[in-house]
Formats: sequence, structure tokens, C-alpha cells
Amino acid sequence: MKSLTLFEGKPGWTLLFVFGLVFPFAATNDYMLTVMSTAYIFALATVGLNLITGYTGQFNLAHGSFMAVGAYTVGILTVDHQVPFWLAFIASGVVVAVLGALVGLVSLRLRGHYFSIFTLCVGYIMFLVIEKWDGVTHGVADIIGIPAPSGFGLVSFENPRALYYLVFAFLVLGVWLMHRIVDSLLGRTFMAIRNSDGLAQSLGINLMRNKVLAFVLSVVYAGLAGGLYAGSVRFLGPDLAAVDHTFDMTMYMLVGGIGTLAGPLLGALIIPWLTQYLQFLQEYRFVVFGPILIALVIFLPNGIVGLYQSRKMRRVQRLVPKSGIAARQSASTRGDRHA
Repeated sequence: MKSLTLFEGKPGWTLLFVFGLVFPFAATNDYMLTVMSTAYIFALATVGLNLITGYTGQFNLAHGSFMAVGAYTVGILTVDHQVPFWLAFIASGVVVAVLGALVGLVSLRLRGHYFSIFTLCVGYIMFLVIEKWDGVTHGVADIIGIPAPSGFGLVSFENPRALYYLVFAFLVLGVWLMHRIVDSLLGRTFMAIRNSDGLAQSLGINLMRNKVLAFVLSVVYAGLAGGLYAGSVRFLGPDLAAVDHTFDMTMYMLVGGIGTLAGPLLGALIIPWLTQYLQFLQEYRFVVFGPILIALVIFLPNGIVGLYQSRKMRRVQRLVPKSGIAARQSASTRGDRHA
């Protein structure tokens, strides 16, 4: 089903794409490019979380931990085993896909908050493995010296601007692929499961198979985002696997609009910059940021994109009765003439 929002249509996407292309020329320093690149990486992971949560109706609280697994796969392979970055990056997606399939086969037998609690526990186990398995993950000593993504020919990703465009390209590709998924029969299957398990099953939909597929696709987005994060930040610590990052991505979905394609993307771009501009308040910035977030959730329960969509629908509904009355009046006039 095609979206009715400006942000989901061609003009909105064109505007966002052009903004991404010209942002480096408007940025006044490399720090701004780094902040935006990091926002893009988390936006990519959030788009994946939105697939399993917004479109399939399963809230995965281990999503941030899967992102950490992807990042640590790249870090361990490149630093400890001198594997080229792009091979390690592909491996991050494969490792997370296999792990996601195993976790999904077990966890998706549960429903609702039982599934969320189970994945919260799985995420915490991943965090403990990363923090305590010193011989593989370096533990609390962190992984440092991760190489930047390898360049192609004269193109090098050592400088912030080139790295920005690399991350931006992956975000564009990831959003385009997600658009293809949600607008396909597979996407409609996921939404049918979200709306009613029983009804979906009565239509012949294999619930377990499709839930696991949605889960795996979702965490692969997180794993690849983690691989990009490792190549962008160049060092890793266990905190990346903490549940805080999953809650951050959930906040991005809620602010932008859960269950929409553009919503998580907008939320992931707006919230980091809002926190950046409140840094002058130092430790008190969350005293301001907290009420702003609460107000957004209360007054915009469907997010920014959801608000626009609901207003669009109301305008359409107001126009439909008028057009119907006009049609009936026209038909009546034609009848009188024939009489």
C-alpha cells in the first residue's frame, strides 16, 4: 500500500536526498560531518528495527546488541586477524544473520511482552559475552586501531567527507531496499501478522517462517550498521551492546513515526542534533530534552510522519463528501433535463 505522506512520496525523498548531498558543503567543520555520519549509521539500524517492530509487531530489545555483534565482527577480524575491511564487513552481516536466525527461532515462539523480555535477556547476555570474553573481544580494554574502509582507486575514506558520503550511500541503499520490501507481497505479509496473528494464519500465512525472516532481515540491518560504525569510529567498547542504544532507536521511531518508512529516518536525524544543540546545558540538558520528548510522545503519538498522514487523510475525507454531493446534484440535474 502506497503511503499518503509527503515524506513517503517522491518530493519528500528528493528533498532528503538533496539535503544529504549538499550537507558537507554547508558543514563548517569535520565534527559536524562526524555527527551526521553517526546519525546516518544509527538511522540505518533504526530502519531495520522498524521492520520487526513497526511492520511486523514484534519489539526486539536486543537490536542494539546485534549492532554491537556486527561492529565487533569487523573489529576482531581487521585488528586481530588482518582481514580486509570489506571482507570483514560482509562477514558482519553473515554472522549477525546466522545469530539472528538462531535467536529468532527460539524467541519468536513467544508473543507480546514475553518476546520483548526474552530479547532483553538475550541482549544482556551478548553484552556480558563482549565485556567478559577478553581473549576474543578484548573486554573492557576496548578494540582500538580499526582501519577505515578501504578505498577504491583514487578514492580514500580516511577523511571525514569521503566517509560521510560512503555512509550516506549505504543509508540510501538500505532505505531503498526497505521500500522494496514493505511495498511487496512480503511486506504486506508482515503487516498482516502485525494486525492479527490469527487472521494471518487463517489466510495461509506461515507465521513462524515469516516472523523469523522479518527478524533476520531486521538484525542484518543492525549488523551492517555496526560494521560501518566500527570503520567510522575506529574503536569499540562493550557499551555499544548496552540496551541504551535500543531505547535510543525506539525513541527515533516514536518521534518520527513507527510503522512508516520515513519516520525512523527523520527521528534518527532530528534527535541527535537536538541533543547536540542542548550541550551548552551540560548535565542539565536532559532536564530540557526529557520534557520535550514527553510532549512529543503525548501530542504526536503517531510521530511526525503519522501527524502529517492523519491530516492528509482528514483533508481527503472532507473532500470526498463534497465531491459525492456534487456528483449527485449533477446526476439530478441531468435527470431533470431528460424529464
